[in-house]
Amino acid sequence: MFETILGLYSYWIVIVLMMAGFYMVIASDHLVKKLVGLSIFQTSVFLFYISIAKIFGGSAPILDPAITHYSNPLPHVLILTAIVVGVATTSVGAALIVRIHEAYGTLEETEIHIQDELE
Repeated sequence: MFETILGLYSYWIVIVLMMAGFYMVIASDHLVKKLVGLSIFQTSVFLFYISIAKIFGGSAPILDPAITHYSNPLPHVLILTAIVVGVATTSVGAALIVRIHEAYGTLEETEIHIQDELE
């Protein structure tokens, strides 16, 4: 049983990264820390999809009579697309954070809410 738990180390890494990113989003009031937490959470999802797509002993899907097990390349291609979208959304989030800092003078969520309530 211990070998089975250690054999699934990639899933443990995914769980740790996911929970760390989720904790950063929930526990922090600083907007940049929230954005970093979302990025870590997103990376854990990428690692999860890549880890379930790999078949041990599988080869690239090239038609050859000697190859019997193939790995599906579709999840890897989808993750490449997701990485590009993730970088784009992270940069949009960073641009929004810059504008929020210019408008409110702070990046703390509670201080922003207080300023909104005063107006």
